[in-house]
This record gives sequence, structure tokens and C-alpha cells, in this order.
Amino acid sequence: MSWQSYIDTMKTPDQSGTVPVAEAAICGIAPGQESVWVSTPGLQGISVDEIKKLGSKDRSSFAQNGVYIGGTRCRLIRDQMDMEPVYALDLKTAADAEGNTFGVCVGKTKTAVVIAKGTKDASGGQISNKVFNVVEHLRKAGM
Repeated sequence: MSWQSYIDTMKTPDQSGTVPVAEAAICGIAPGQESVWVSTPGLQGISVDEIKKLGSKDRSSFAQNGVYIGGTRCRLIRDQMDMEPVYALDLKTAADAEGNTFGVCVGKTKTAVVIAKGTKDASGGQISNKVFNVVEHLRKAGM
């Protein structure tokens, strides 16, 4: 399965028939090799520094300072990155020019972070379910 197919899978309709994921990316987190492996256009700007922070075990500053993804500031909603079988951060973007905020979920495997930014109307649960399925598959594959 190509990396693009994981992105395509996250952008399919869920059980309700809606497509909750607007943007998605998978980034490698191996030290010294942090990079975007695949992304939709809206998340192509994820920086190496952002990837390092998302993949780090030290997320203590996230609650107070937030974290940036593709240059967009996000605030921490819930950190379950070290919790089996969840391995995810739930975030919310800062308001855009129209005042809209978007849910973001970041899941972690041994070698990558899986990022999904939701549509305006998507719930956090819809977004995290899409990320969970990809993270679970990759973890079972030893990644």
C-alpha cells in the first residue's frame, strides 16, 4: 500500500456518510530524518521543527503554548499520545480569517505521525477515528 492510499482512506466518508477529514499528512519521525512522507496540499508546509515537536516524548509545553502544524497554531484538547491503544493528540486550530476553528488529530506510530485536520463541521471523534484506524494498521505492521 502506498503512503498516498493511507491519505485517501482517511478522506473517505465515515459511517454517517460525511467526509470528516479535509487535510491529512504522514510524517517520518526518525531522529535526523524527520520529513513529510505524503500530504494533501493544505498540510504540505509542515516543518521539520513541527515534526520533531509532534514526535517528541516531551509535550509539556503544549498545554500552555500550543503547537504548530503547517504554520497554524493549535491548542491542546487531550494528550493520549502515550496511552495504549490510542496514541493520539486531539487539538483545535486557532480561528481562521472567517472565525472558523478545526479539529486536528495527531496519531503516533514507532516511525511516523499521522495528522488529520477536519472539516468545519467534523467532530473530534470523527477525525480521531480516521487517524486511529491508520495508526492501528501501521503499528500492527511494525511501523
